[in-house]
Amino acid sequence: MKNLLILKCNLAGEETWRYEGQVLAELPDRILVEARFNRDDLPFYGVILRKNDRFVELYFNNRWYNLFEVHDRDDDRIKCWYCNVTRPAVFENGAISYIDLALDLLVYPDGRMLVLDEDEFAELDLDVDTQHQARAALGELKRVFRETEILKQGLALGIE
Repeated sequence: MKNLLILKCNLAGEETWRYEGQVLAELPDRILVEARFNRDDLPFYGVILRKNDRFVELYFNNRWYNLFEVHDRDDDRIKCWYCNVTRPAVFENGAISYIDLALDLLVYPDGRMLVLDEDEFAELDLDVDTQHQARAALGELKRVFRETEILKQGLALGIE
């Protein structure tokens, strides 16, 4: 499998987090990656993100979001899906980079959804078009989880 670097950036384009992943599948507009959580254990809205949890991540260069499927490091059960509202990802030079727009969606295995960081999103200095794109992306994410088989089949569905 091919390794690549994943770079999360803030609105100013400054790197805020970096880690490595392995490409599982690739199409012209999307890349499916496997990575390991590289931070200490973290309680997160009823889920414990643990160091070395397995993340299956789907990035798009034509959509305003990415999706992370979080698997437990010990038994590989799906803990949740974490979705970032972002500018479309950039795929180049062995890396995926994206600009995070603060707005997030957390989806539990039972289908419950929780919108996160709306206050941070509201504080960003975004033009009207970017605000509209971000809100539309959040709506699309909600629809994806309501109308697809992702809750049953996982993110590999998104690469087909």
